[in-house]
Amino acid sequence: MFIIFVILQSFLLISMSVAGISKLAGEKNQVALFESIELPQWFRFVTGLVQLAGAAGLLIGYWYPEVAALAGIWIGITMLLACLSHFRVKHPVGNAIPAIVITLIATTLVFVYAYGMSHPFPLT
Repeated sequence: MFIIFVILQSFLLISMSVAGISKLAGEKNQVALFESIELPQWFRFVTGLVQLAGAAGLLIGYWYPEVAALAGIWIGITMLLACLSHFRVKHPVGNAIPAIVITLIATTLVFVYAYGMSHPFPLT
């Protein structure tokens, strides 16, 4: 079962890294996305940094699961706001599906890894 969560964590790590780098690089599709959701381009840069910070937390989380749980919260909130941005400008629901899926995966990781956060000093 543990391997499934490592795969999910790796998927999030890769997807957040790729998305963050593409936003920072100013790829055409990211520029167009931020124009379509009516957000300024400087916010694209901020969003890219937020996604890379989440990816860094997931990377550290391989050794410290509590950090992965915190990164999951960070990413979950970020993707929830992405969903709301799509709904705010009345995009079709299909445009928000990737953000919804990532939010669900991040939430799953939070629940799995949160045990370490609730028991920071094990009795063993």
